[in-house]
Amino acid sequence: MTEFRPRRSVLYMPSSNERALEKAKTIPCDGLILDLEDAVAPEAKPEARAAACAAVKSGEYGRRELTIRVNGMDTEWHAEDIAAASAAGPDAIVVPKVNSADEVLELVAAMEAAGAPEHTRLWAMVETPIAMFNALAIASASDRLTVLVMGTNDLAKELYAEHVPGREPLLTGLSMALLAARASGKAIIDGVYNDVKNTDGFLAECAQGRQMGFDGKTLIHPGQVEGANEAFAPSEEAVETARGILAAWDARETGVVTYNGRMVENLHVESAKRTLAIAEAIQGLSGG
Repeated sequence: MTEFRPRRSVLYMPSSNERALEKAKTIPCDGLILDLEDAVAPEAKPEARAAACAAVKSGEYGRRELTIRVNGMDTEWHAEDIAAASAAGPDAIVVPKVNSADEVLELVAAMEAAGAPEHTRLWAMVETPIAMFNALAIASASDRLTVLVMGTNDLAKELYAEHVPGREPLLTGLSMALLAARASGKAIIDGVYNDVKNTDGFLAECAQGRQMGFDGKTLIHPGQVEGANEAFAPSEEAVETARGILAAWDARETGVVTYNGRMVENLHVESAKRTLAIAEAIQGLSGG
């Protein structure tokens, strides 16, 4: 099994806000998206670009996965964003509104031309109807692409859908992207929850995302980090069960293997190994 990297909580931070970048060093999220796009006014984008790159190079963010979200491919800032972010060498470059495999290949070529180091991966935001239909091709287009990020606000806008509890209007798109990620062996992170004061609604959406199979959730407020971290981590009971399943499997001799009265098969063993890998990786972040 490949090494698991926790992405339970991935927090957007505006790179034009110096105080926010400083505060981000202490927030217990698994990952940060230093934003050059929606959170930054047009006149502030050059300064934000420089600040994000300086933050990446500072080495002051511990074990948090540090990424930069550039402006979209159809904007005047995109080329300079890609060049600067590639030179800075974050863990990943996040690109909004990726709609096709060809765009993935174009982005990878631009990153390589700008000297992006091998460890700098590509995260593709999928947030349009055409991206849902092309999700498998997008996810499979390059080994450099490692994560799909759901852009649920833009998807709702494109669908003329309403934001409702349970997200029924978005479930088809969420499922299509999730299937594509799993079929191609890539991680996938759920979209944001907009009402930062509605804790119950946020936790319900985290639980839904976890039940569907997402690896974590993108966040817009530090107050959402704790809930996401708990929701997307294996419970103590799940870890104990996983250990029990593996112990029973290792002790097998012949015949049917059972644990707590339930039959254990290879698929249960693989799920148990993944649960323990996630739990161990999360514990490894405690010093970050």
